[in-house]
Amino acid sequence: MIKQAIFIKSAADKTGWIIDEIPEIVFVGRSNVGKSTFINAISNQNKLAKVSQIPGKTRLLNFFDINNGLFRIVDAPGYGYAKVNEKMRMDFAEMMEDYLTTRTNLKGVCMLVDLRHKPTNDDKEMYSFFKSIGLNVLLVATKLDKVKKNDIIKNEKMIKQELKMNSDDQFVKVSSPDKKTVIGIYQEFINLLERE
Repeated sequence: MIKQAIFIKSAADKTGWIIDEIPEIVFVGRSNVGKSTFINAISNQNKLAKVSQIPGKTRLLNFFDINNGLFRIVDAPGYGYAKVNEKMRMDFAEMMEDYLTTRTNLKGVCMLVDLRHKPTNDDKEMYSFFKSIGLNVLLVATKLDKVKKNDIIKNEKMIKQELKMNSDDQFVKVSSPDKKTVIGIYQEFINLLERE
């Protein structure tokens, strides 16, 4: 489990990246999918990742040290928020492509989707891009507590089909308010780091 999680720094481009050999898992998801809440839940802290009331506000990569240098979580800006202007959208795309394609520390992606809804076009494009550049993905479906029990399996199947999910990638369902659903996910991070 995550016993220690500390915010290190934010970076707008590669000049701010940390230069070392510590492996990283980047966390991505559309705005308002519950990424910050999820990071706080898995790290057992309330304010590690700032939960913004304004979707699309964060435009930086945020680096967090996990378990004294075992690995890092890199929290990426939420994508797909309509009110972001075109320049900001292009800057974000450029920053993310640079990070995803050139960062040697990057070992995998933790991609969050909303279990209640069909993946958006942005979700599909992001997942497809990750696979096209050979990144392993841990798919985390959030808001499990807000889905009717009868719909859970059906929605999981629908999300996997819509994303054309690779059978090698893992899919987990979580409810951030329910700590039991996030306890086991630490091992999935370790598995992601160890996959080739």
